[in-house]
Amino acid sequence: MQQAEGSVAKRPSGLEWRASFWFTTVVVGSGIAIDLLVYSIIIPVIPFQLAALGHTNVSAMTGWLLFAFSGGVLSATIPIAHFSEKYNERRWLLIAGFVILIGSMIMMMEAPNYAVMAVARVLQGVGSAFVWTVGLALLADATPEQAVGQQLGFAMIGVPIGLTLGPPLGGALYTRFGFRAPFVFGVSVAFLDLIGRLVIIERKDAIKWGFDPHVIASKADTNANVKQIDEKKDLEAIVEKPASPVPQLPPIQPSDSESSPAAQVTEEAVAVDQKPVKLSLHRSIKSLLQSSRAVAAFVISLLYGILLSSQEPSVPVHLNRVWGLNSGSVGLVFIGAILPTLIATPLAGYLTDKKGAEFITAPFLFLGIPWAGILILQSHFPLFCTAYCILSFFVSGVISPVTAELAAVARKTEGVGYAHVYSAYNMAYAIGTTIGPIVGGQMHDRLPNGWMAICLLAISTLGAGSIIAFAFIGETPLLTRLNRAIRHT
Repeated sequence: MQQAEGSVAKRPSGLEWRASFWFTTVVVGSGIAIDLLVYSIIIPVIPFQLAALGHTNVSAMTGWLLFAFSGGVLSATIPIAHFSEKYNERRWLLIAGFVILIGSMIMMMEAPNYAVMAVARVLQGVGSAFVWTVGLALLADATPEQAVGQQLGFAMIGVPIGLTLGPPLGGALYTRFGFRAPFVFGVSVAFLDLIGRLVIIERKDAIKWGFDPHVIASKADTNANVKQIDEKKDLEAIVEKPASPVPQLPPIQPSDSESSPAAQVTEEAVAVDQKPVKLSLHRSIKSLLQSSRAVAAFVISLLYGILLSSQEPSVPVHLNRVWGLNSGSVGLVFIGAILPTLIATPLAGYLTDKKGAEFITAPFLFLGIPWAGILILQSHFPLFCTAYCILSFFVSGVISPVTAELAAVARKTEGVGYAHVYSAYNMAYAIGTTIGPIVGGQMHDRLPNGWMAICLLAISTLGAGSIIAFAFIGETPLLTRLNRAIRHT
């Protein structure tokens, strides 16, 4: 009893909001935005620094630095996921990722030669792997099952924000203050992100103090159920009692579903302490590969990465060649494309929670196809901007149901944790973003109609993704539902 009283006295201040899934969403979402901001803010300045160091083949060397980042992501993702699940640790791994990220930025800023720059980019990729693998797992841990898609959608807003704001900020800071300015800015912003990582409290720790964000989130539903029970009792009181005496039954103990939130928190704490032993890394990977839902989500993530990154190096060149836009005007086009994504990702996540991932993923992919085709036209600039923004809406809306689908796979697959599924997602996306720029750049430069080829590539990836989603995404995929409907007609 004395130990319990001592524990209560040490209850962390602000426990409720620090452990809430909304605060976790803000921390993870800002971490994603800052990670991609730091990644992209130095892209415009790397070629100039390579030239200053005396290198001539600047374009190819820049490409290898981008590849080094992806190499860091791919090499670190699986060990991070394994460690996170084996020791059930999230928060301190996020802080470790921060330290690696800051160290890589400082190393890159002070790099005396190309070899050190390459090592710095590899380390930056390692730090990014912490954010994506552990951060998404932390968010899935803290969020109730019925709200996972919505919260992942809000967190994913950080993707377009970081990728779009990084290059123009990097270019402006480099022009005004020199080479070190973008790195100093990136380190400063990352320190702000550290505050959230230090303040946050994991759900497994909050439960020990009598607070579970899952229970609090479902309190409204519990109150609604209690109200219905009270109304039912009032109706029963109106009914006339039978004339003959009825033997009285012993009082019924409240069921598990009617237990108080405090009791539910206690049960959750027991569940956390007695959770099943995780599978080995090899068996976890094998279990994921045996799940058609997981494999489909990974393939769609790969296609998503190819689609996004294949257009990035070519859109500015296309806008300049056809309509004569300078870098500032191109930046405005990219910023305009952000606005639809701020709506699409949380909206798609909310609809995923309400309807299911199968009803969102395939339609969003399919509806993006005509707008990718319109981008081929070179007649009207406003038409291009409209099509580009609508395409961004549908493409960005895909990631929320896909990540929610992976969370569902982790919950239903014994021995597989959130870190496992999100590490595989991170690897698939990293491979896609490694392939995309190379393929897109080569197609644009070497083919007679390079821009048309890139748009056709986008149409192909959207089409392939929509077919895969139609056949495999969801607990009951749309193809299965269609077959059942045909058999019953």
